[in-house]
Amino acid sequence: MGVLGERRRRVWRGLVIGWALLVAVAGCLTLWMQDSAEPKGPYVWQEADPGEYPDLPPCPKTGEGERVACAYIGTP
Repeated sequence: MGVLGERRRRVWRGLVIGWALLVAVAGCLTLWMQDSAEPKGPYVWQEADPGEYPDLPPCPKTGEGERVACAYIGTP
């Protein structure tokens, strides 16, 4: 191989090593930032009774006594 081939090989090797370092650093930063974004413990379960529905306000009425269209999801 000539001088040009060796130089081209060195450039490609440098690019591959640089790319690998960039990927490794980005992966470490991602894991570090993901861990720091999570809330600190203690973790607890919230009690919920599926049989209870929250108190919802009544549907508003217009001036003529007609009801305005309103919908509440999850109410019986």
